[in-house]
Amino acid sequence: MVARRRKRAPRGSEDGIPGPLGYSAVPIKFSEKQQASHYLYMREHRVREGTKSSWPQKRTLFVLNVPPYCTEECLSRLLSPCGPVQSVELHGKPELAESPKEPKSKFFHPKPVPGFQVAYVVFRKPSGVAAAVALKGPLLVSTESHPVQSGVHKWIRDYTDSILDPEALRVEVDTFMETYDKKIAEEEAKAKEEEGVPDDEGWVKVTRRGRRPVLPRTEAASLRVLEREKRKRARKELLNFYAWQHRQTKMEHLAQLRKKFEEDKQRIELMRAQRKFRPY
Repeated sequence: MVARRRKRAPRGSEDGIPGPLGYSAVPIKFSEKQQASHYLYMREHRVREGTKSSWPQKRTLFVLNVPPYCTEECLSRLLSPCGPVQSVELHGKPELAESPKEPKSKFFHPKPVPGFQVAYVVFRKPSGVAAAVALKGPLLVSTESHPVQSGVHKWIRDYTDSILDPEALRVEVDTFMETYDKKIAEEEAKAKEEEGVPDDEGWVKVTRRGRRPVLPRTEAASLRVLEREKRKRARKELLNFYAWQHRQTKMEHLAQLRKKFEEDKQRIELMRAQRKFRPY
């Protein structure tokens, strides 16, 4: 009797569940009551040589198939046994190149991605990535000590969080505007210092500035502006009158030419009719 070899699971799979090549499949469940498992596919984050990345190499875990109910805090809690987690970021799709990151505000949240996402988990040590890839699971998303809301309760919480505190929002906007004004003032001061000063190659930067000063907001200045506008309007109306008169003269001259042309045609026809044939 010939012994049959048992078929091995594909590389990068757990419990016989196939996954993408090079990924480890880690099962998770929403709660203990759930029987079916959902699988996260994990591997170490790598980029091509010469490509800049926003996440540190050898300490970043790339996770696929993250369900919508799994938040950044929840994913950090699930992977914290593997090692101290520095940061977790969720995205709608993988980001290949480095992109500028804007500072986050607690008042303005980006629109959530409807559906499954990808995650970039940064550990403080490289050993955390290796431990996360070797997880067996299943991992529980919602527990008694850390419940995760879903359905109507999640909608109610999101709506409550969307109601902003006007005073706190005013303070943040004022702080942002102060920082922005300070940045603009520093840029203007730097440009003023560099104006007229040649660089290393001897070029001088020339900036354009308005030569006409701003009019003072006084009654006399306002009256002068109104009088100037009135004169400009009267001059424009006079120019339009002369233009109309010029057009009228051209039309009358053209009518006289057409009348003379018709008279010449009639005179030529009359001369042709009066001409007689005289062979001798």
